[in-house]
Amino acid sequence: MQAVWRYSPAVRTSLTFVGIAFLCLVFADISISTVNPWTEMGRLLFGIVTPDFLATESLVNALLQTVAFAILGVVVGNIAGFFLALIFHFRAVRVGCAFVRAIHELFWALIFLQIFGLSPITGILAIGIPYAGIIAKVYAEIMEEADTTPLKAVPPGSTATSVYIFVRLPDVWAHFKTYSLYRLECGLRSSAVLGFVGLPTLGYYLETAFRQGHYSEVSALLILFYIVIATMRVWMHRNLLPLYILAAILLLPWGGNEIYADNIVRFFTQDIVPQPLRDGVFAAGALAGFGEWLSTLFFEQALPGAIDTLQLTMIALVATGVLALIFFPLLSPLFFGRGGRLGGHVFLVVVRSTPEYILAYVCLQLWGPSMLPAIIALSLHNGAIIAHLIGRYTEHMKVRVDAPRGLNLYFYESVPRVYGQLLAFLFYRWEVILRETAILGMLGIATLGFYVDSAFADIRLDRALVLILFTAGLNICVDALSRHIRARLRLKTTIEHG
Repeated sequence: MQAVWRYSPAVRTSLTFVGIAFLCLVFADISISTVNPWTEMGRLLFGIVTPDFLATESLVNALLQTVAFAILGVVVGNIAGFFLALIFHFRAVRVGCAFVRAIHELFWALIFLQIFGLSPITGILAIGIPYAGIIAKVYAEIMEEADTTPLKAVPPGSTATSVYIFVRLPDVWAHFKTYSLYRLECGLRSSAVLGFVGLPTLGYYLETAFRQGHYSEVSALLILFYIVIATMRVWMHRNLLPLYILAAILLLPWGGNEIYADNIVRFFTQDIVPQPLRDGVFAAGALAGFGEWLSTLFFEQALPGAIDTLQLTMIALVATGVLALIFFPLLSPLFFGRGGRLGGHVFLVVVRSTPEYILAYVCLQLWGPSMLPAIIALSLHNGAIIAHLIGRYTEHMKVRVDAPRGLNLYFYESVPRVYGQLLAFLFYRWEVILRETAILGMLGIATLGFYVDSAFADIRLDRALVLILFTAGLNICVDALSRHIRARLRLKTTIEHG
């Protein structure tokens, strides 16, 4: 063991993160505060097995609007990300993309709600803007890893745009299409969650049904949502995309949402300006007042929120890795036949298709506000995603005819061979887990999102914006640290997953 520790950087890094997570868990609040959680859980389980598809009015309309927001948001993000990838080598572009993707879709939605209200523009931009930053990064990485041989035939004087479109694009187009389809799946989850801030998507009806304890209605809503995601590769065809875009535009409720220029001007010139500076930067005592205002906000909200956010993130990150190790055999041909893998595939699709926010909301109703619901939601969702990717990775693994079976095959053959890939995916999703951890504060868990949501509720938009910027900065730092660790350990994600 001493030799393994000394000569394996991956093992040393893993044990370091496990130790940090254990320390965080010691000080974490994982208490169950509900009086009788098992009775409520029994009602939930009964509702899951008895779905009521007639309980929700306009059920089909809610589902269609969820799909419509997702399609339009992802299209906007894809178009912007496609062109940003062309100039991603500029530092300003990389920093800008890192910034916009560091802010969660729900935070973007809360910002745009103050400007556009419940207009469809709010939902489309809330998805499209962060997705543009994500897609630009992924597309640029795909092109970096592509074969550079065709570049040798480029005539001198060719523009970067022509090289991008006629030389680089044909080689990477298939990867772009695959990733775009995955990003649409993510967009469906994001669109559903936007209903929790009032937009007419699936989350709006889910929240209402949960609060009223109508779990059969919840089950019906989630089943339809899973069906849409599971059949996405069937109904999403490239030739039908223009028709889908037109239908999405026509379907969304554009009427009755007046957008006033005065609201936009007030938002930028008054609402988000720190209160001490609203009379002017050079007003008497303005700078001193701003310093005191910023210091109070930092020590009373930003710092404790960041500590809780990082604490929860580290626990969830390690728990995600553990669950991924447990779940990946469900999809691996090394351990199960076709029938067994089908059951494992269904399980992983359901878990990874349920947004963390909804999973945390369910657990919160059962066990009360603590870090426990967030830990379970984050680790289950992300563990299922990574397990799915690792399971696919093992499809290409070859083992000897006399290879061990059962637990020996798992511990001595498969885990050592997939562990590097597991760490690559895990560190790749570290920043994603942090983003989700922050917004789970909107459910009452004391992360940065809790203080952001409180600031919006108190109509203190200046505080909310500063806290969101602080959250984005924290995400950028974690993303940079994640990239450094992956580069140091020479970890590389061979399956694009975003």
